[in-house]
Amino acid sequence: MSKILIIEDEEAIADLERDYLELSGFEVEIANRGDVGLEKALNEDYDLIILDLMLPEVDGFDICRQVRQEKNIPIIMVSAKKDDIDKIRGLGLGADDYMTKPFSPSELVARVKAHMERYNRLVGSSAVKNDIIEIRGIKIDKTARRIWVNGEEKTFTTKEFDLLTFLAENPNRVFTKAELFRQIWDMESVGDIATVTVHIKKIREKIEFNTAKPQYIETIWGVGYRFKV
Repeated sequence: MSKILIIEDEEAIADLERDYLELSGFEVEIANRGDVGLEKALNEDYDLIILDLMLPEVDGFDICRQVRQEKNIPIIMVSAKKDDIDKIRGLGLGADDYMTKPFSPSELVARVKAHMERYNRLVGSSAVKNDIIEIRGIKIDKTARRIWVNGEEKTFTTKEFDLLTFLAENPNRVFTKAELFRQIWDMESVGDIATVTVHIKKIREKIEFNTAKPQYIETIWGVGYRFKV
């Protein structure tokens, strides 16, 4: 159930808005003071905020500004002020909509639904994010197949990338050269497992500060390699 915060000092208006929204299936909380509303907005999870402009302690403009610095949820600003300058200022601070009192509660519900549908579409469209591994200064973007070491992007061959990624995804586990060869070059590949040693050497040259004393890929003599975290 979507959760809405109403920050409104006129209790009768806040209660009316809550009743209509709850009838439409929303969970609603009310704050009657600006400072209380701001604290709730910043520290609790809501899907949308209905924000009055004139509030005790902290006004709607300041609340909008601070919330927008931290969160991207829809904010509908409401006010008895009809001046365009207030509307322009509110929208400029990051409000998604501005309604002038008095307004129909059913219109408010319609706008709430419209903004939440739009927000959910936007969130859904960006929900698929790159698969990232970050360990002690190494950032591996598996989706884009890119690697950064202490903020500097490094170029890796396909097998170097696959080998480093596999080790980083299985930290502190020791793998033999044969296991790594089968994993990265596949079991049907024909070749010398010494190729693993060569690739480890090349990877170390790109990620280690001192290849003689590796901080990431450790050699376990007589066994194989492990990625230390």
